[in-house]
Amino acid sequence: MPELLQRAPTTDGPPSRRRLEFLTFLILAFGIWPLVAVGVVGGYGFIVWMIQVVFGPPGPPAAH
Repeated sequence: MPELLQRAPTTDGPPSRRRLEFLTFLILAFGIWPLVAVGVVGGYGFIVWMIQVVFGPPGPPAAH
C-alpha cells in the first residue's frame, strides 16, 4: 500500500530545468515551427508551380 501513498509528479522542478523547458518552448514556438510552416507552404507552392509548368494552368482547354 505504500505505492498508493506516493505523491503524483508535479511540474515544479529545479529552476534550471524549468528555465531549460521554457527556453526549449521559445525556440520551438518562435524559431523552428515558423520555419517549418514557411517551408511547407513554400514547398506546396513550388509543387503547384512545377505542375502548371508541365501541364499548363488550370481551366478549360484553349479554343482552337
